[in-house]
Amino acid sequence: MNKKIVIAGLLGALGIGLGAFGAHGLKPLLSVHDLANYKTGVSYQMLHVVVLLVLSLLGAHQSKLINSAFWAFTLGIILFSGSLYLLSTHEILGLTNWKWLGPITPLGGLSLIVGWVLLMVYGLRQNTKQ
Repeated sequence: MNKKIVIAGLLGALGIGLGAFGAHGLKPLLSVHDLANYKTGVSYQMLHVVVLLVLSLLGAHQSKLINSAFWAFTLGIILFSGSLYLLSTHEILGLTNWKWLGPITPLGGLSLIVGWVLLMVYGLRQNTKQ
């Protein structure tokens, strides 16, 4: 079993499901602003799920940088997209006192940036080995 491909598949399936739920079930319940934030969460999740899948296939190299990037992207998806989902639906879910969620989104974004920087470093090191 390739655990990383399983994680990419799970997050991909969740992204599609959450996207469909947002487009059909939440659209009449959310403000335009909240719906836009929710869609941003879905877009970032799905983009980075593709990255996770590519990284899990590159994992055969057993690179610490690739492994670290994979986990940085995974954490970023959970924190960035997850917090946007919760912030967008906080009133529907009765999470009106969850003000601490706001600062979680930038932490998720930072984790995504770290993943991209780790990929860049991996690429730079590959260039010097050739």
